[in-house]
Amino acid sequence: MEVLSSRVLIRPVDPARSRAFYRDVLGLAVYREFGPPGSPGIVFFLGAGLLEVSGHPAGTDGAGAAAAGPGLWLQVRDLAAEHRRLTDAGATITRAPRREPWGLDEMWIADPDGIPLVLVEIPADHPLRRDQR
Repeated sequence: MEVLSSRVLIRPVDPARSRAFYRDVLGLAVYREFGPPGSPGIVFFLGAGLLEVSGHPAGTDGAGAAAAGPGLWLQVRDLAAEHRRLTDAGATITRAPRREPWGLDEMWIADPDGIPLVLVEIPADHPLRRDQR
């Protein structure tokens, strides 16, 4: 199999609320929009990948259903700055920033449907760090 492109796909309970969270709270840039103008699907840039927010969870109309889907792991340059910005933006912080036993600095937040997002900063002295900026 030759994979030319990929994206994470979520089907939120309330698409408008989730679009606003990823666009306005996280501040992700829009790659493209599609579908009806009143309820478009949106594909966001997600570092070197893409995140598509569209539709509803399988077998639901979006009313009262729990979203199913993966968590997201997002590497950031400055975790403390993101913590301040996201707190000010009203994001749900589920675990404050801290250094993990494996040496990465992590903070956990949740999107409007409770999908976990792990924001990670790789410390300058960590073996994973290749870019020393």
